[in-house]
Amino acid sequence: MKSIAQTPESAHRRTAYVALSWVAAAAMAIVIFWMSAKDGITLDENSGIISLVKTWLAAAAQAALGHPVDVSPVGHFAEYLAFGALLANALRWHVPLRRAALFAVIIASAYGVTDEIHQIFVPMRSCDPADWAVDTVAAAIGALIAFAALSKGNRNQPER
Repeated sequence: MKSIAQTPESAHRRTAYVALSWVAAAAMAIVIFWMSAKDGITLDENSGIISLVKTWLAAAAQAALGHPVDVSPVGHFAEYLAFGALLANALRWHVPLRRAALFAVIIASAYGVTDEIHQIFVPMRSCDPADWAVDTVAAAIGALIAFAALSKGNRNQPER
């Protein structure tokens, strides 16, 4: 029986999966940059669904805790959770899955540093090491989720 990896059709399909994986990771990096480029007022009031979600989360947190709460770490967490998972998925085509997950965390964390530096130059935004810590933890969780999901799907295949 001919191996799937040996057919021209499967090679083309693999190339498409690799390209789509990297496009998704790059798109998430662009979304993160785009969100970081927004000044504080635009981010809070003029960002469509993002502003609505942020307002709703802030109101829910205040109702639950009895005082105003900054919910921006939730946004950081969501962005970098997805980024870590997408990077791990893209990297797994090039290195073993364990290394892909580790490299995803390193790359996302480094990107988080550049994201915080970028915010120094945006009006009403600042560099916050706590945001970077949230970014890194979220990327690690995202990479672990990707690792677990992809490991489960590839149990019968030997690791490279």
